[in-house]
Amino acid sequence: MLHGIGGNRANWRAQLRDFSKIFHCVAWDGRGYGDSDDYEGPLDFEDFAHDLLRVIDHFGADRAHLCGLSMGGQIAQCFYRLYPERVASLILAATFTHWGAALGDAALENYLSLRLKPLQEKGKEPRDIADAAASALLGPAATSEHHAQLVNSISALHKESYIKTLQSAIPYDRPLRLESIQVPSLYLYGQYDPLCSPELGREMAGRTPGGRFLEIANSGHLINIEQPQAFNEAVLHFLNDVTATG
Repeated sequence: MLHGIGGNRANWRAQLRDFSKIFHCVAWDGRGYGDSDDYEGPLDFEDFAHDLLRVIDHFGADRAHLCGLSMGGQIAQCFYRLYPERVASLILAATFTHWGAALGDAALENYLSLRLKPLQEKGKEPRDIADAAASALLGPAATSEHHAQLVNSISALHKESYIKTLQSAIPYDRPLRLESIQVPSLYLYGQYDPLCSPELGREMAGRTPGGRFLEIANSGHLINIEQPQAFNEAVLHFLNDVTATG
């Protein structure tokens, strides 16, 4: 389970609880996130994929089901492009092939104005941007508890590593050709997602051979947090089908 650009492994608490009853589940802190180390020098976005290979090797797994939300879905696609033989299935939630596919120039500028510019130009810390960034991601049905969980997640970001991730992930221009995917794939998108619309998800699923699409009602961008029951039921149904059919 691969968190988004403002997340960490704690974002997957509701999924670990349910999925681990059936599967061996791992939620990571990507490099420079949570309890993972920061690192010297710039980030190549594909470093995340190479890190993920080491995680899968660590657990002795030949293949893994990859579940990624937002940037986590971008990492999962990158991993599949580099190591397709190590992927059993793809669960891509509220994600994109590249940032430009989800956000036009004006929307991307607004996204960065809430995040990168305050940190770089105004000396702000992640906790200073957390409330506004959380509010911009959540759907209208999100509760105060959802908002607080997301604020805590963003506040815990490592400032310099987060900046390097933004600088690497947003211009990354080697997307996976969705038409090349040969494993079962599920696309999950929130009804009210302000970043990755259901229309984007339908288009991506339509380009993927056998790709499945599901719109989650009353959810913004953080589907697994805002609508965990619907998210979990959809993913478990998909995984049970995949494992039953081999």
